[in-house]
Amino acid sequence: MTEARPLLDKMISKKSKEEIEIMVEGGKILAKIIKELGKQVKPGITTKELDRVAETLILKSGGRCSFKGYRGTGSEIAEPFPACLCTSINEEIVHSVPSTRRLKEGDIISLDLGILYKNFHTDMAITTPVGKISPEAQRLIKVTKKALKRGIKKAKPGNTFGDIGNTIQRYVEDQGYNVVRDLCGHGIGKEVHEEPQIPNFGKRRTGPELVEGMVFCLEPMVTIGDYKIKKTKDGYGYETQDGSLCAHFEHTIVATRTGPKILTK
Repeated sequence: MTEARPLLDKMISKKSKEEIEIMVEGGKILAKIIKELGKQVKPGITTKELDRVAETLILKSGGRCSFKGYRGTGSEIAEPFPACLCTSINEEIVHSVPSTRRLKEGDIISLDLGILYKNFHTDMAITTPVGKISPEAQRLIKVTKKALKRGIKKAKPGNTFGDIGNTIQRYVEDQGYNVVRDLCGHGIGKEVHEEPQIPNFGKRRTGPELVEGMVFCLEPMVTIGDYKIKKTKDGYGYETQDGSLCAHFEHTIVATRTGPKILTK
């Protein structure tokens, strides 16, 4: 996730077959780690404990944490990010720092994790329930996950990034929710955040055109209430301005001749 800026065609890189093969390896490792983290989520566990599990699994895999020590594209935060895992609960959207806060029954939590494997990053996020959650929260998670699935279907050569954003936005708004507009998906590779910036809203046939070999992260962030956001108190994360629930899903994708391929599956 990055803060939304104008799309810049000339800065978008394509990855070679060999580079993509490395990212496929890293993506599989990341997907397994996220799956294990999802199993650990339960009432009573602290987000710091989840972070410790994430870092242990990454190091065992031969990778490194993408986010730990990261300062952000604009260096707007004086201190580097202090953890491997982002743990955003309920109204928190992204980049919340793990702490001694204990999860409680009825919470929802976004687990957002990136790994650096053989000099290439992959990035993934899921939102998962903590115990039994409300029907409203269940529906929010379902809609956000489906919005990502619909966006991925549009991620093929010949389409534009505007086509992807438009598809996500129309589906989410048809369900009565909103997409966050000040945060977006991003390119990925040797850097965790590369061009292009990929908003979850927009107009068809706008923005750069996808070509074979582009690798990027799609990550709809969906709110039950208004899409306006604010910084969390610690200065690292973002939360909804009106305190409404938010869900977040993300995959790393490569555009291929035959269509989109999910690397973090």
